[in-house]
Amino acid sequence: MAEFFHSVRLDEEKCLGCTNCIKRCPTGAIRVRNGKAHIIKERCIDCGECIRVCPHHAKYAERESVSRILDFKYRIALPAPTLYGQFNNLDEVDYVLTGLKRLGFDDVFEVARGAELVSEATRLLIDSGEIKKPLISSACPAICRLIRVVFPKLIPQVVPLNSPMEEAGRLARKKAVKDTGLMSEEIGVFFITPCPAKITAIRQPIFLEKSNINGAIAITDIYPELLKEMDKLHNAEPLSKSGIIGVGWASSGGESSALLREKYLAADGIENVIKVLEEIEDEKLGNIDFIELNACTGGCVGGSLTAENPFVAKARIQHLRKYLPVSCNHLVVESIPDKMRWQKPLIGINIMSLGDNVVEAMDKMNRLNEIQARLPGLDCGTCGAPSCRALADDIVRGFASENDCVFRLREGLNVDCLQELIPAPFRRPKAQENKVSEVQK
Repeated sequence: MAEFFHSVRLDEEKCLGCTNCIKRCPTGAIRVRNGKAHIIKERCIDCGECIRVCPHHAKYAERESVSRILDFKYRIALPAPTLYGQFNNLDEVDYVLTGLKRLGFDDVFEVARGAELVSEATRLLIDSGEIKKPLISSACPAICRLIRVVFPKLIPQVVPLNSPMEEAGRLARKKAVKDTGLMSEEIGVFFITPCPAKITAIRQPIFLEKSNINGAIAITDIYPELLKEMDKLHNAEPLSKSGIIGVGWASSGGESSALLREKYLAADGIENVIKVLEEIEDEKLGNIDFIELNACTGGCVGGSLTAENPFVAKARIQHLRKYLPVSCNHLVVESIPDKMRWQKPLIGINIMSLGDNVVEAMDKMNRLNEIQARLPGLDCGTCGAPSCRALADDIVRGFASENDCVFRLREGLNVDCLQELIPAPFRRPKAQENKVSEVQK
């Protein structure tokens, strides 16, 4: 199996071994062993839920520092539309874009511009009938990784188009090469990201041979310095070239409404997304044209690397859109350019298999079911696994034992050990002990 890169990391010194993260991980990718959390790389989708819920800040996202832009002769910022929702009383996007240039970027290319092009291409894709309905958005990298790990049967329904981030990066680099005469390697393109999933999508893309982007800077990292620069501005440069459709992608429902259709569904929050994917797998949503799915609550405004409350940011985005045109970016021809399509297909990853052949897998599955039947079924997480079935799976794979369950351990101690510690005159009669053992079984 190929080596996985993950932007979500664990700081063991801060980890106290609580079970908050294991209970919220949508793919069961976290275990607590020996008092520390452990991330199973094959299962992690970098959704950032563990970063959001960890009370000790032991989870973090590996990302680029702002100083990394100095490694390049020409630097381009790709602000996600989510960035605009971080600032209070913002009436013009140009103030944010001008502030980015004052931070050291030579040019700014809005990801919202890429979003408008992807929206138009998706409309053409739906009309073509090329893909079975409902089409599933591929814009959220955490959702794409969730589908290939947990719902591989749905892969044929995923929209095979570049994300707005990658499309903006491709066009920004092409423009910079033409305008400056520099080599592509001398141009640094940096995405201002609201979440760790997009960092992973840049470092290890699953649709492209190589990302068009050199790195990602978290909104939380750039926000304080950007705010200072914006406060100094009296006038902003006219830099914005996007409209309502592109900026609307920042929050849940924006991508769907950009398709100008009625038969769509938009779900956000990883638990809600999983329920919708199960409905699609059961073929209950065949009357819908398009399904927009966002791992974060509220959409990208709810990313774990944002600075503002997602609901406040969403309200600000809604206010800001009133001053924008509908759309500023359109495809040159009425067909989808090949460069907007994936270079590689989305391939499912079989991480759930219990054996190399059917006989071995069936044998282990029977053992798993037997072990699960002996467990209490409380899904309490005290064993370090998110559920009793997950613990049974770990036991079958050789990563845990039944004694990791405190209830099973207590039962064993009651029957086998505690009687030996009691003085002989006070011990339970043997017949009664056997009866108790049978009841416990």
